[in-house]
Amino acid sequence: MASQSDHKATIIDGKAIAQTIRSEIAEEVRNLSEIWQGAWIGSSDCGEQEGFPKLYVDLPENVSQDDLIANVHELNVNPDVHGILVQLPLPRHINEEKVLSEISIEKDVDGFHPLNIGKLAMKGREPLFLPCTPKGCLELLSRSGISITGKKAVVVGRNSDPESIIREADIIIAAAGQAMMIKGGWIKPGAAIIDVGTNAIDDSSKRSGYRLVGDVDFQEACKVAGWITPVPGGVGPMTVAMLLKNTLDGAKRVIAQ
Repeated sequence: MASQSDHKATIIDGKAIAQTIRSEIAEEVRNLSEIWQGAWIGSSDCGEQEGFPKLYVDLPENVSQDDLIANVHELNVNPDVHGILVQLPLPRHINEEKVLSEISIEKDVDGFHPLNIGKLAMKGREPLFLPCTPKGCLELLSRSGISITGKKAVVVGRNSDPESIIREADIIIAAAGQAMMIKGGWIKPGAAIIDVGTNAIDDSSKRSGYRLVGDVDFQEACKVAGWITPVPGGVGPMTVAMLLKNTLDGAKRVIAQ
């Protein structure tokens, strides 16, 4: 009989899952293009391999808030653009909430418009778009065959006493922004871990002088958890894939009208 020291968690390969999703998106875009010529989506830094031409509006750091909002308004009324993403964080002199609220809710593929966030928080309401990282976490669980029904799920932020809460969790979403904070001894045997954290720590063996780690002590967690995402290569690629999926969904709504 295998001892606990022999246990090895199943690695949830976010990079591979994201690539599968992007291939699915590319196929759907090809099918849509056959029935509606000209359907395409503006995207800041990805999507061309899926058939999404790129529309990138590069503004200087000292751009005024009014000029930035004017650019957003131009994209709002451009019928060839089905998704708008404003790269955050914005310079300090710009009100981030004001800018995000000016994005058309039908093109808010980041899911950050106040109406989308509000509907997400309200029972019985459906936002047009879910924020990409949480949506990616759910997709990782689903495509790994991990049901959330009846499970105790914990989203770990900067809580004052996270250990006692984490010990009871069947599903752990680590998003505290603290390198390797969650130790193996905190984890319920067989739990599923989605590590959203991306933290740089010193590593003289790397040319860059650092390496990226998550909020979970990966080596320790692998001895206890049932499933775990690596960092890098876990949640990150899924965030981009969900951005593309949201953009596709936005275009499909227009086509269906």
